Amino acid sequence: MLLGKYINRYYVKYWYYFLLGVAALVAVDYAQLFIPEFLGVMVENLRTGNTDSAVIGKLCTKILGVAAVMFIGRMAWRYTLFNASQRIEAGLRRDMFQKSERLSRKYYHENKTGSIMSWFTTDLETIEEYCGFGTVQLVDAFFLGLLDIVRMIMLDWVLTLFALIPMILIIVWGALVEKFMAMKWETRQKEYDRLYDFTQENFTGIRVIKAFVKETKEIHAFAKVAKKNKDANVSFVRVSVFFDAVIELIIAAIMALIMGFGGWLVFRAVNGDPVVFFSHNVIITPGNLVTFIGYFDFLVWPLMALGLMITSLSRSKTSLKRISTFLDSEEDVRSPEGAQKLENVRGDIEFRNCSFSYPGKKNAVILDGINLKINAGETVGIIGRVGSGKSTLTSVLSRMYNFEPGTVFIDGHDLMDCDIDSVRAAVAYVPQENFLFSDTVSGNIAFSKASASEDEIKAAAEFADVASNIENFPDRYDTVTGERGVTLSGGQKQRISIARAYLKNAPIMVLDDSVSAVDVGTEEKILANIKEKRAGKTTLIVASRISTVSHLDRVIVLNEGRLEAFDSPENLLKNSPTYAKMAFLQELELEVERGKN
Repeated sequence: MLLGKYINRYYVKYWYYFLLGVAALVAVDYAQLFIPEFLGVMVENLRTGNTDSAVIGKLCTKILGVAAVMFIGRMAWRYTLFNASQRIEAGLRRDMFQKSERLSRKYYHENKTGSIMSWFTTDLETIEEYCGFGTVQLVDAFFLGLLDIVRMIMLDWVLTLFALIPMILIIVWGALVEKFMAMKWETRQKEYDRLYDFTQENFTGIRVIKAFVKETKEIHAFAKVAKKNKDANVSFVRVSVFFDAVIELIIAAIMALIMGFGGWLVFRAVNGDPVVFFSHNVIITPGNLVTFIGYFDFLVWPLMALGLMITSLSRSKTSLKRISTFLDSEEDVRSPEGAQKLENVRGDIEFRNCSFSYPGKKNAVILDGINLKINAGETVGIIGRVGSGKSTLTSVLSRMYNFEPGTVFIDGHDLMDCDIDSVRAAVAYVPQENFLFSDTVSGNIAFSKASASEDEIKAAAEFADVASNIENFPDRYDTVTGERGVTLSGGQKQRISIARAYLKNAPIMVLDDSVSAVDVGTEEKILANIKEKRAGKTTLIVASRISTVSHLDRVIVLNEGRLEAFDSPENLLKNSPTYAKMAFLQELELEVERGKN
């Protein structure tokens, strides 16, 4: 049985399925062993000339009765055991999905999406297969094998001894091969991870590949990755097939031994000269030999099941190890014990000597001693050169990473002491990389509020100045955006993301460079809507254009992770070199554009 802390509780949860399934399986194993006995009796009757139709009819009726029991029993164990294995797979998948939602960005920076998806597919399928069919193999290998051997011994222990001695080779062979099979399967899974990673990355970046006419290059690269995956699969299959071939060879050799040795014993017994072993007269009749061969024929499956179980166990152990490693991954960003929930948030934000470096990059300081206070209801811009820490500042506010306690506050509450869900519920976030689901436009907007009415969705679209675009779509708000919003322009995706955040109606709203893909006129409408419809609520706007922040209450200017200035746009022209230079350069660009026109 496959054991582990993440799977044991499912055996307990679905014990009744396994109990009923094993009971039905044992009943089938017990019933089918009567068939060789009935066939042996029939052969003896025919040999002795007893062809009474009543006797033969009675034997046929018994055989049909056994067949009926086997049919019902097999239906029962298929339903129960396979049902349980499917439920275990579903339970583990649910546990993994919930774990994936709790893991921080750090984990996904360090682990590729393709590898994670392979754990959710091939590894879970491997475990499901072992929990279902592996249980069948285990029970048959033990119960059917044991019951069969007992019947063989009762028939004649000498012939049984000659048949069973070579079977030790199968046990020894299985013990030798099991670890080697596990190693080969782990290698195969790692190569599959690489293939999955490569494929997922290419599908995601297919437009870039086509734009640079790199299809041939990527096909060749894929061929190399696929070949390594193929080689790993072939290597595993070779070992598996060789293992099965050796077992089948041993079984065939034993069958030949039974046929030859058993036939010789029958010949001696029929001629009145039985063989004597250890003062035991070995008297085997033709009917007994047929029965014995029938018993051994039923023993072939337990022997094969033993081999299959070893292969399946080695694979499932490796897969469970990979899944357990994932489920054991540290959840570094989580609510502390006794976390305080943020309630009735006003929107005051304060940074007190806040410094931040990304996990694993402690030497690369992104934010360095930030001190500032944003009052509730203010609309504040965040501006600076590329890499100055603008997006990082908003990520810290949304509690996407851990940081030093006592450095970031909302309404005077230290975020490191607060419940993460309540912090994120208080912040409506529009990320720099706008992500839309493969859903309708209305479904994407209503993602932040599932109970939103049609009027609320349309109002949010009006706020983001995207309503007129949506009305021109083929199915308007029921238009499917495609994966990641592939059917929409960059500006449309940005504005739908803004509508989604606005619909949340959070006391704090963060737009991380979320109007960079729209024209100036659209930008002005969105900013005017923010001023009007989010009056009294805190809004942070990360921008790369001075025009975006020039009419806001105050602007944060970052320079290489440090706070250069935090003041009104008018004052920043005097006391912030970075702001003044950016304003000058953008004004110069406008003059050049006017000159061209």
